[in-house]
Amino acid sequence: MKICGLSTLIAVHDEDQPTLSMTPKQIERIQTKIKSIRATLAAEKRKYGTYDDSRGQRYAPPGLYIQIEDYPGGLRYLQWFQENFPDDLGYPDFLFEWTLLLFKTGKVVAAEKKAFDTFCANTYFFDKFFGNPIVPIAKREWSNLCQPSFTDHFKYSSTQTGFADFAQWLAAVIASERFQTFSNQYIDIHKKLKGENDQEIRMQLIREARALEDGY
Repeated sequence: MKICGLSTLIAVHDEDQPTLSMTPKQIERIQTKIKSIRATLAAEKRKYGTYDDSRGQRYAPPGLYIQIEDYPGGLRYLQWFQENFPDDLGYPDFLFEWTLLLFKTGKVVAAEKKAFDTFCANTYFFDKFFGNPIVPIAKREWSNLCQPSFTDHFKYSSTQTGFADFAQWLAAVIASERFQTFSNQYIDIHKKLKGENDQEIRMQLIREARALEDGY
């Protein structure tokens, strides 16, 4: 199964597509929103000694940093996130934003690893990003986060002018032999999981899938 091909590159330079450029006032409003979220999280930590964040506000800043094209600021936030939420895997779109921020700040090795994490979180996200048809796969999808329908509100596209360099890089990564090998193995494991009822076999397959994620 080929996930994406280099043919996707032809769509990333359309200058008629929306850009990420914003007015100073719009940037200021988003910066204020980021500060408000971080202040709320800090207040929770002071009050409870930990981060409750039942509303999931911690996932919002990366997308806001991307809106204002403050990629270093977004990466600094993610470093803080890792320190304070080390066991939090995040949502597929959050992982996608993480991948983009790593790439935009020159961390291409880490960005490739995070791209595979994104793929494992939802195998349909990259097709959505490149405008390819979303074709459901008969495999184990442990929650709605993994399902094709979760891409319905995914807001990023390879045709956004500000993402041209990222889209070219991501298309090349996805088409690479390494990514294709790992992604195909990951999908094959989850196809087997869908129809497997033996608990020992299921646990072994899950361990194999985790090993792929850890080993990329």
